[in-house]
Amino acid sequence: MKIIVDAMGGDHAPRVVIEGAVAAAKEYDIDIVLVGDEAVISPLLNKCKYKGNRILVHPAKEVIGMCESAATSVRRKRNSSIVVGMNLVKEGKGDAFVSAGNTGAVVCAATLGLGMLPGIERPGIAIITPSVKGISLIVDVGANIDPKPMQLLQYGIMADAYFRYILNNPNPSVGLLNIGEEETKGTEFVKETRELLEKSSLNFIGNIEGKDLFSGKSDIILCDGFVGNIALKVTECVVKTMQVFLKRHLLSNPLGKLGLVFLKPSFTRFKKDMDYAEYGGALLLGIDGVVIIGHGRSSLKAIKNAIRVAKEEVERKFNEKILEAIGKTCEK
Repeated sequence: MKIIVDAMGGDHAPRVVIEGAVAAAKEYDIDIVLVGDEAVISPLLNKCKYKGNRILVHPAKEVIGMCESAATSVRRKRNSSIVVGMNLVKEGKGDAFVSAGNTGAVVCAATLGLGMLPGIERPGIAIITPSVKGISLIVDVGANIDPKPMQLLQYGIMADAYFRYILNNPNPSVGLLNIGEEETKGTEFVKETRELLEKSSLNFIGNIEGKDLFSGKSDIILCDGFVGNIALKVTECVVKTMQVFLKRHLLSNPLGKLGLVFLKPSFTRFKKDMDYAEYGGALLLGIDGVVIIGHGRSSLKAIKNAIRVAKEEVERKFNEKILEAIGKTCEK
């Protein structure tokens, strides 16, 4: 198996991406192709003292910055690490693509380069989050900020397939993120989406509010990419702020410092549960191929786990399950 990695994507690229790739190559026994500026990548790879032969470097002179326009940069920068890497997958020279770079550019390059699965109109970013009852899957968190109701239904069908075939949950619940649980709440877009979901074969439980993102009330949470991305970023901020406040108050007096000694294992487990690096990256649903999008601030551990997720998705052949689910829906 060969995973294509955008070596130049991310706030801490290329150093952290290269270190994460080296760690993944050692632990997961896979081949990795680092795409980017060879003159920059090779010295950093040497600094990692990697002695194996499972990491190759493929040249790409251009880089799409985090603030650049997605569509424009993908068209103009044909020799960028994102476009070149995606083309390697398209040409069958790699089994999956991983990037922590410009999300919009990755989505655009994947859509244009790999194309959509039959029956799917637009891609959606699906992220696994912890909940009180286990885990939930939120779709979309940034790929499609102005979707149509039918596209959210398609997200629901794909997410349902993921729970059924990958997470072994035969009847996952589906909730629509809204400003209230009542049918009359929300924009016309949300109301139309609700009607489609109610008529579908999905286990749709109705609208859910932001307070239920981590309650476990719904296994699958559907929303447009604009709302989903804001919810995700707010959540990350809250977790970090909680950690700062707890540390500040516990260290403010001798009893708190003493208590911290005993509570440290619990805080460590809490941090692990809420750490995006543990989950690696988010799957770009609907693309005719495996594309994993990492957080822009991805650490070494996050990059390594993103590559692990890519490996797992290739092995699972999840897209075949999506096509099966879409086919069954069309029959009905």
